Amino acid sequence: MLGYPDQALARSQEGITLAQQLTHPFSVAFALNWTAIVHRFRREEQETRQRAEAVIVLSREHGFAQRLATGTILQGWALAQQRSKLTQGSEGREEPIVQMSQGLAAFRATGAEVGGPQYLTLLAETLGKKGEAEAAFHVLAEAFAARHKSGERWWEAELYRLKGELLLACTAEPHAEAEVCFQQALDIARRQQAKSLELRAATSLSRLWQHQGKRQEARQLLAEVYRWFTEGFDTADLQEARVLLDELSS
Repeated sequence: MLGYPDQALARSQEGITLAQQLTHPFSVAFALNWTAIVHRFRREEQETRQRAEAVIVLSREHGFAQRLATGTILQGWALAQQRSKLTQGSEGREEPIVQMSQGLAAFRATGAEVGGPQYLTLLAETLGKKGEAEAAFHVLAEAFAARHKSGERWWEAELYRLKGELLLACTAEPHAEAEVCFQQALDIARRQQAKSLELRAATSLSRLWQHQGKRQEARQLLAEVYRWFTEGFDTADLQEARVLLDELSS
């Protein structure tokens, strides 16, 4: 979240190595789960899927109900992202959504709440990309409610950013409300010093400003955040920001 995606990945791998050295199955499942989440943050579908599947296998073997649930959610997200890139029809598109929904139900059944907003946004994002706007907004409302109930704030910026993206994709005249959402996401990320989330919010807002003809403001906003980064330039977030900056500079 602080803006060091390469260091985050290295630390997560260190966690797996340490857990394996301890030969402690729950610690291995925990480390694998968080490494899957780190890959998910980096938007690396294949790596997310591989780690999530390892979590599922280990959790089934040892009866780790919560880790099994989260692994199921993450695997479903990765499958949905991979299938959305395929061009052959819509066969199998429903399966990951069903899987994520089942994972969320299993997650709730354990009594767990921490992490709920993040997992709910994954389902909302997937539904939104599939064009199921009403369902996506319903799940996102659940995520906001879960955040309010638990006081969990680390993913709050992404809740607002995703709401803005859904508004742009699904509403006839969404610009004003979407812009407010993106600005809220940006303000929250800045207060939290969450540079990775600030970059996402700045990219979304700059893209909106680009469409509104405010190219100079868009470039200034995005360039300021992008220049802060010293690593992670092969990640999807930074690559997208770079492409947008090039478009705004041409």
